[in-house]
Amino acid sequence: MRASPLTHSQLTGSQDVDLLELTIPVAFDKTVEQYPDHAAIIVKHQNIRWTYKEYQQEIEKLAAGLLAIGIKPGDRVGIWSPNRIEWCLTQFATAKIGAVMVCINPAYRLYELEYALNKVQCKAIISAESFKSSRYLDMLNELMPELKNHSPRVAAHVDDSPLPTKALKSKKLPSLEWVIRMGDTPSAGMLNFSELQDLANEDYREQVKAVQRSLDCHDAINIQFTSGTTGNPKGATLSHYNILNNGKVVGDGMQLDQNDRLCIPVPLYHCFGMVMGNLACITHGSAAIFPDEAFDPLTTLQAVEEEACTALHGVPTMFIAQLDHPEFQNFNLSSLRTGIMAGAPCPAEVMKKVISQMHMSKVLIAYGQTELSPVNHMTAVDDPLEKRVETVGRPGPRLEVKICNDDGVVVAIGERGEICTRGYSVMKGYWDEAERTAETIDKDGWLHSGDLGVMDEEGFVQVVGRLKDMIIRGGENVYPREVEEFLFTHPEIQDVQVFGIPDETFGEQVCAWIQLKAGASVSTDSLRAFCKDKITHFKVPKFIEFVEEFPMTVTGKIQKFRMREIMLEKLTK
Repeated sequence: MRASPLTHSQLTGSQDVDLLELTIPVAFDKTVEQYPDHAAIIVKHQNIRWTYKEYQQEIEKLAAGLLAIGIKPGDRVGIWSPNRIEWCLTQFATAKIGAVMVCINPAYRLYELEYALNKVQCKAIISAESFKSSRYLDMLNELMPELKNHSPRVAAHVDDSPLPTKALKSKKLPSLEWVIRMGDTPSAGMLNFSELQDLANEDYREQVKAVQRSLDCHDAINIQFTSGTTGNPKGATLSHYNILNNGKVVGDGMQLDQNDRLCIPVPLYHCFGMVMGNLACITHGSAAIFPDEAFDPLTTLQAVEEEACTALHGVPTMFIAQLDHPEFQNFNLSSLRTGIMAGAPCPAEVMKKVISQMHMSKVLIAYGQTELSPVNHMTAVDDPLEKRVETVGRPGPRLEVKICNDDGVVVAIGERGEICTRGYSVMKGYWDEAERTAETIDKDGWLHSGDLGVMDEEGFVQVVGRLKDMIIRGGENVYPREVEEFLFTHPEIQDVQVFGIPDETFGEQVCAWIQLKAGASVSTDSLRAFCKDKITHFKVPKFIEFVEEFPMTVTGKIQKFRMREIMLEKLTK
C-alpha cells in the first residue's frame, strides 16, 4: 500500500528490481550451469523431453548450422510455424549468433508473407510444412518458383567438412537465400532442419562462441509484426534487453523457480509464448511445457495433469474453453498455483472461476502490447482479489506509466485517458519505419498505446477500451468494455463483444455479439429487458447477434473490425 494516495495518473514501478545487462544466450548458459539436469522443455505432441544441458546442445548445433550457411549477426531469419521444438531452438540459436528472428504469423497468406519477408529482408526462413489449412511450403514454392531447380544440398570437402552449395536467388524475394523446412521429407531447393544442424562441425561451434562474446544486450534480436489499424503491418523491433528482462519480470511476478513447470498453450510467434513463456522459464530455471501445436482445451488440461504443471498461461477465451469443456471435472488440476491471463480484457467472473475451479490462487493479470516487449502492467499475487479481477495491476518494475488527455497532459486520478509508458521495455522502433515510430514513441520516450485507462489513487489501472473503439452515440461516449462487463453478468452468456457501427441519425449505434452457454436460449427482447434500468439507455445494444464464435487472430485476440464489417454487410443487404 502506498504511503499517500496519488492525485494524478502517473506512477513509476518498483525500482528495487535489478535488470539483467545480459544477452539471451549468456542468461541461458548461466541457467544451464546452475540446473544442467533439470527439465527444461517438454513438447508433448513431439515426444520431446530435454534437460537444460540437452537443450543447450541442440541449440548450439543449430546456431553452428546457421553460421555454416552464412547467417551473420544482424541478418534476419524468419520462423513460420506453430508451436514446435524447432521454433524454440530457432529462438535461442538465432539469439546465440546475433541474428534477428522474425516471427511470421502462422495465419499469413501469400501477400502478407511476401510483404513481411521483403520488408525486413529475411536471408533465411525456417518453415513447417503446413498448419491447419495453411500449406506453407506450397506458398513458398509459389512465391519462389526458382526453388524447384535449385539444389542447396551440402557437398563434402576434401577434409570431410560439409560446405553448402550456392544460395538461392529469387525474383520476388531477392534477400531470401535459404529455405529450411521442418520434417525429414526432402523438398526441392530446401534444406531439412536436421541437415542444417548436421553442418555443425568444430570450426563452426568455435565460431558460435566467438560471435556470442561479441554481442551487446541492446542489439536488436526479434521482429514481431503488429497489425496496426491502417496500412501494412509494422515490424516492432525488440532487443535482448527488452525481452529478456520482460520475461524475467513476468517470471518474478509469478514467483517462479527451478521447481516450476509452466504450461504454454499460447502461440510462440507472439510475445506471450516466447517472452512470458520461454524467457520467463529460462531466467528462473523452470520447465516449459507445450501441450500441442496450437491451443486445444483438452490437450491443455491433459498436459497440466500429466506433467503436474504449477503454472498455466492463456487468453480469457482459452480459460473459458477449458472451464466449459465437458471433461473438465475429470482432471486433477491441483498442482496449479499461478499463471498469466492476458492478451484481451478478462471478465471478472471468468477470473473468479479460474481461481476457484482451477486452483490458480495466484493467477495474475498482465497487460501491455508487442511494442512493450510486451508487459507494462501486472497484478501481484498478494493484491486484494477485487484488484486482481477488476484491474490490470500497477506499472511494472523500472517502468513509468502516465494517463494523458489529447493534449498530453496527465489527467487526475479517476479520469480516463490514454495509457503511455516509458522505460526499459519500450521497443527500439518499427523496422525501417521512422515516421510510424515517431507517431507511437514521442520525443520524450513515451510510447502511446492507443488504449484508454483509468488509474486509482493506489496506482491500479483499469483498461476501459481503445481510443478507436470508443463508440460515440448521439454525442455520448460509450466504452465497449463497460457494456461487455455488464452483459457478462447475465447467467446464460458465455462471452460477449461490443463495438460500434455507423448510424445516420446517432453517428454510431451499439452492437453486441454474444456467445450463449451450451443449451441456453435467450431472445434479443429478453436481453434488452435485462439491460433496462440497469445501464444507461444509450449503452443498451441496438443490434444483438447470437454467434457460435468470434473472428480472432491466431493469438486469440478478438477482431472487432471483422465483426463490424460482417454486421454492415448484413444490415445493408
